[in-house]
Amino acid sequence: MGFDNAAGKPQQGFELAAGDFAPQGPSKCFDDDGRLKRSGNVWTASAHIITAVIGSGVLSLAWATAQLGWIAGPTVLFLFSFVTYYTSCLLAACYRSGDPVTGKRNYTYMEAVQSNLGGFQVKICGFIQYFNLVGVAIGYTIAASISMIAVKRSTCFHEKGHDNPCGVSGTPYMVMFGVVEIFLSQIPDFDQISWLSMVAAVMSFTYSTIGLGLGISKVAENRKIKGSLTGISIGKVTQTQKIWQSFQALGAIAFAYSYSLILIEIQDTLKAPPSEHKTMKKATLISVATTTIFYMFCGCFGYAAFGDSAPGNLLTGFGFYNPYWLLDIANAAIVIHLVGAYQVYCQPLFAFVENTAARYFPESKFINNTIEIPIPIGGYQPYKLNFFRLVWRSIFVCLTTIIAMLMPFFNDVVGILGAFGFWPLTVYFPVEMYIVQKKIPKWSTRWISLQILSAACLIISICAAAGSFAGVVHDLKIYQPFKTMY
Repeated sequence: MGFDNAAGKPQQGFELAAGDFAPQGPSKCFDDDGRLKRSGNVWTASAHIITAVIGSGVLSLAWATAQLGWIAGPTVLFLFSFVTYYTSCLLAACYRSGDPVTGKRNYTYMEAVQSNLGGFQVKICGFIQYFNLVGVAIGYTIAASISMIAVKRSTCFHEKGHDNPCGVSGTPYMVMFGVVEIFLSQIPDFDQISWLSMVAAVMSFTYSTIGLGLGISKVAENRKIKGSLTGISIGKVTQTQKIWQSFQALGAIAFAYSYSLILIEIQDTLKAPPSEHKTMKKATLISVATTTIFYMFCGCFGYAAFGDSAPGNLLTGFGFYNPYWLLDIANAAIVIHLVGAYQVYCQPLFAFVENTAARYFPESKFINNTIEIPIPIGGYQPYKLNFFRLVWRSIFVCLTTIIAMLMPFFNDVVGILGAFGFWPLTVYFPVEMYIVQKKIPKWSTRWISLQILSAACLIISICAAAGSFAGVVHDLKIYQPFKTMY
């Protein structure tokens, strides 16, 4: 059973069936489901959520705030935080089916959907989840390559001056990232490496804090607060671009708050009593409030520092040039974080494809047989090579890398992912599961209120998706495949 604290997505844990553990009465060593006694509390859960949420999404918040302005920017951030907190509380109530204290535990998001909604909705949820994971793999390839390029350009600017174009092609860096991921994808249970989440958490806090610190120092250097009440000015962009980019900003903010898929897995680490859903509600309040304050600082100081010129990626847009070594540290931290996060995001998809193939072709030696390769140093167990895993995972990494080369647009991809995942995973499924769990009568005041919330968030997601796709169309008009220069 595992989750990734820094990447913010489920791992192979959701493949585990509840029947793998025999239910029994709670004791000093075991919980009521036969598993070892859980020891998590409100503070450990809060820490898991904070490190899950604060990731690469923070880099686009200054740009998002610049599109919306000083009034709408902070307001939208607050509204997203409120919706995330409220729907997370609804989702926390679905950890146990039936009785909130003694009911059957749902170990993952998918199990909760299966227990409460079942049928076709489980397949829809699975499709959205796996599609989102593919999109994240593409987005991480783009983000990591841009950060590698930023390190190269930062050194160039330091040596040759800020007026030098220092153009760098993104394609070789994407290929380099893809080769590393092909190698790492062959490591079994990569997501279960104990130190991985800790390293990822440290890296995400490192680059986020550096970005915030540079924003504050830039405002102090300017001795004024840039920006306007309504955001980026008409004239710098057309009125149509202003509308689309404002919608795209909604997707970027939604992506920054995305963590619903791991909430149930975090909740499964909590000890009881008190009941898990009560502890989780407190942890959600603490973590969402903390994250929102951090996001407000990052988004607002970034906008205050650059105004309409706020870069799409705070650490790679070269609003900052010095200290160049600090920028290099921040971008190196991004790359280290994303190299591991890519694998953790993809583990559920890898497991799904491989388990499905094994189920449909149980006699296939290509799919099911492994070859043990001895490792002569370190006293490690022999490496188990599976040819299907080698071929399919390598093809997957190659495809995501090629798509990233074809559409290397960080803000557009982040907006699409935020728009596509926000409504169904953060709002719709939690609302529908809560209605079933609490047996809320149809057309009652509470039922209508929940449906209005869901419908409003659906409209926001559609607008965010439209803005992000419009951004892709606009960028493709001026872009030549495989020839992007930064």
